[in-house]
Order: sequence, then C-alpha cells, then structure tokens
Amino acid sequence: MHPYPHHYAVRATGGAAGEVALDAGGLPTLASAPPVEFDGPGDRWSPETMLVGAVADCFLLTFRAVARAARFDWLSLECSVDGTLDRVEGAARFTHMLVTATLRVAREADRERAVKLLEKAEHGCLISRSLLAERTLRPTVVVG
Repeated sequence: MHPYPHHYAVRATGGAAGEVALDAGGLPTLASAPPVEFDGPGDRWSPETMLVGAVADCFLLTFRAVARAARFDWLSLECSVDGTLDRVEGAARFTHMLVTATLRVAREADRERAVKLLEKAEHGCLISRSLLAERTLRPTVVVG
C-alpha cells in the first residue's frame, strides 16, 4: 500500500440537461444521471447508487484484505447494500446503510470465525466509516 495521504481526482462534465460524464485518469468514462426518485431516467448510475455501490464494493474489498491477513480461506461473498435517503433537519442525507453479506465457506468449523471477520470488515470499511449514516450488518455464512 502507498503511504497516506491518498488523493483521488474525478472530473464531471455535462450540460443543462442530460447525462453527466465522469472521468478519472486511466478509467473508462462513466455516464451518470439523476435517479427516478429525482425525476431522472433511471437507466444510469446516479450519485446515490454510486455511493451505495461504493459501500458494497468497499465492504467486499475490505473483507478480502481482512481474510487474507487472517489467513482465512473462503469461497465467495455476495454483498448487497440498502441505503436509506431521508430528510433530516430540512436536508436530504443518507441516514442508514443495511449491509447484507452472504459468505460461502468450505467447512462448518469456519462459521464462527467467518462472522467475526465479516464484522471486522464492516468496521474497517473506509467508505462507510466516512459517512454519517448508521450502519447495520446482516451476516450469513453458508457452508458448502
């Protein structure tokens, strides 16, 4: 890992209407638009879905690192995140992130340790730790 601080730069380009193009050095351009909840088309990533997606992605990547450091063998992880956007003191903000994680392991003996590592990953996810929203982890471990 590179020493801190890390810097990330993204450029957004758009007109008075239509989609927004997001560019970051060396990455494919990503088209963004408002979600249907804000009268957008609903067929592109929105800032809201990208934020919730960043929580899911960060959780999975953090679990990989936690499991690798713990020398823990696992088969697959599926993570879904349900983000709640609400009004708080007259302003819209995300108030809750429900992380549902289903981890598949090979051995029954790994179940208890797997849950602890999932909890460690949720606690260590830098994206969700950077948000004001409450967080809930709903872990499931499947053997086989």
